[in-house]
Amino acid sequence: MNAKQIRQTYLEYFKKHNHEVVASSSLIPAEDPTLLFTNAGMNQFKDCFLGKEKRSYNRATSSQKCVRAGGKHNDLEQVGFTARHLTFFEMLGNFSFGDYFKKEAITFAWDLLTNGYKLPKEKLYATVYYKDDEAYDLWHTMIGLPKERISRLDEKDNFWAMGDTGPCGPCTEIYYDQGEEMGPHEKPGSDGDRFIEVWNLVFMQYNRSADGELIPLAQTGVDTGMGFERLACVMQGKKNVFHSDVFAQLRAELDAISGKTYDTAPSEIQAAYNVLCDHIRSSCLIMADGGSPANDGRGYVLRKIIRRAILFAQKLSSSDDTLVRLARHFIATDGDVFPELQVSEERILSVLAQEIERFSHNLVHGQNILARYIAQTKEASNTELTGAHAFKLYDTYGFPLELTKVIAHEQDLTVDEEGFTKHMAAQQEQSKKKKDSGDADEIAFPEDMVTKFVGYTDTICETKVLWEHTSDAGRWIITKESPFYV
Repeated sequence: MNAKQIRQTYLEYFKKHNHEVVASSSLIPAEDPTLLFTNAGMNQFKDCFLGKEKRSYNRATSSQKCVRAGGKHNDLEQVGFTARHLTFFEMLGNFSFGDYFKKEAITFAWDLLTNGYKLPKEKLYATVYYKDDEAYDLWHTMIGLPKERISRLDEKDNFWAMGDTGPCGPCTEIYYDQGEEMGPHEKPGSDGDRFIEVWNLVFMQYNRSADGELIPLAQTGVDTGMGFERLACVMQGKKNVFHSDVFAQLRAELDAISGKTYDTAPSEIQAAYNVLCDHIRSSCLIMADGGSPANDGRGYVLRKIIRRAILFAQKLSSSDDTLVRLARHFIATDGDVFPELQVSEERILSVLAQEIERFSHNLVHGQNILARYIAQTKEASNTELTGAHAFKLYDTYGFPLELTKVIAHEQDLTVDEEGFTKHMAAQQEQSKKKKDSGDADEIAFPEDMVTKFVGYTDTICETKVLWEHTSDAGRWIITKESPFYV
């Protein structure tokens, strides 16, 4: 099956079993301050599980757009270097609001995987929450799964929660054995790539309050999530999600842009392809749903995704329009699946171009400084870049910690993140003291003065002084243009 057939088969299966097919909600949660982005299919049904909302149906199915690049669920740093991590993915899900529970959910899943998708039964394994005897017995007695293919795992692995608060409960996960060539036969849930998780069935039983208390829900529910891209990977016999046909057209476009060939490229170039294929999807779809780059919140996460993409784009092409071309191609090829892309195409391409222009100069300058720091670190026979160096890059050159870590990793170095955090905290405390002292309030700066920042293109400029003030603290001026950050 190709990707679109896999998605359609899922939705049609559950429609046949009396589930309402519900459209994906926005990646920007409308009324949930606890989330940066929609990160699971159940987000839009949260109030249904809590019993606060009643709909005309008590069974639903969807293919939900999800982003996991910030907050509790953050896969950003792994993307490109593992076989399965993505910042944007689709989550295929089926849901029950006070209707069916564990028995039916497990039956549906096994039937669809083995009869609908024709996956070999002997390749499928299950994990359950270590206290959930009911789920264990259903897998072994009802489904007939041998005990050696059922694992009991702890809360970290088999107890799901949307966030720090909200609906939650024990879960059972279904894994696919990719074979001996992917590693030793360790149990599902281990760090290796041999067993890939394809489906998570969450049994909603509790609501976690702000103080951590688990309060039983008035009605139980089912929330399942299956990674669409991972399923395509398994169905198409691939060992890496980026090798499935979900990403085939984006890979081909990057071949054309870069003049390289993904299939024969070295691993570091393939990693750059993977990063760009993932990041262009997440950034375009976040912007299509109303997100904008910013210096805090979800806007900062979007900016980090774009800047990480700019870094890796350099490895494939010296052209500044690589991301814009790739975005235009993604919108053209996937606009039928995500029509919001076509509606927002002009804005998406414009914002991308602005971010590239804004960051490219700092990127080049920051890389040069970082290269010097890396050389100094190696000369001292150290394997860790200091927190002071990482903070200097961030504070003075606008170079994100995430990019410092990526480049350091390529040089077999780590970064002292604890030291970075200490320098950040010290600067914030110093700024707070200055603000609290009231020094800045002693001078009445004119509110109508505007300085044009030219530092993205120039480090020196000739300009006019618009305003000046002399005090015991020194001489203050406001200029018409400036290459300095405020």
